[in-house]
Amino acid sequence: MSKSSKRTSGRLASIMVAVSVITLSLLNGGGAYAYDETSHSAQNVDTKGVGLHGYDPVAYFTVGKPTAGSEKFEATYEGVRYRFSNAANREAFTKEPAKYAPAYGGFCAMGASLGKKFDGDPNYWKIVNGKLYVNVNADVDKAWKEDPAANISKGNQNWPEIKDKTPKDLL
Repeated sequence: MSKSSKRTSGRLASIMVAVSVITLSLLNGGGAYAYDETSHSAQNVDTKGVGLHGYDPVAYFTVGKPTAGSEKFEATYEGVRYRFSNAANREAFTKEPAKYAPAYGGFCAMGASLGKKFDGDPNYWKIVNGKLYVNVNADVDKAWKEDPAANISKGNQNWPEIKDKTPKDLL
């Protein structure tokens, strides 16, 4: 078997594992958070319109870890209320919101690469080329991180077609 065939076979196996993990996760109650499976929104928000489950999107870039935001420090971008851990992070966000807002509206990056919209858990994340990506759980995050470049490429191809569909319609 050629190296190219082995890579393709390995990639297919990773995708199949990711689909299985996501499916099992959803059958067992999903991720750590609830999200609206019937919403047509391209933004993953809670019932109050808060994105990233209230975590500070700037903190991933400045402190390198998920950091809870506060209702005291909020800013809105593309209809999503983001929360920040301090005024400085809110200020940075308002100056360059596209830099800090999560890819795929905060939906799971692996899901987007598979043509699906799953909840994004802010505890499973990676910054790639200056963009924040979140995934639904640890197993999916691990599979996505095996080849972030390929998964981002596929997610970017799928996103225009799936972004306005409901997560439920994509299952």
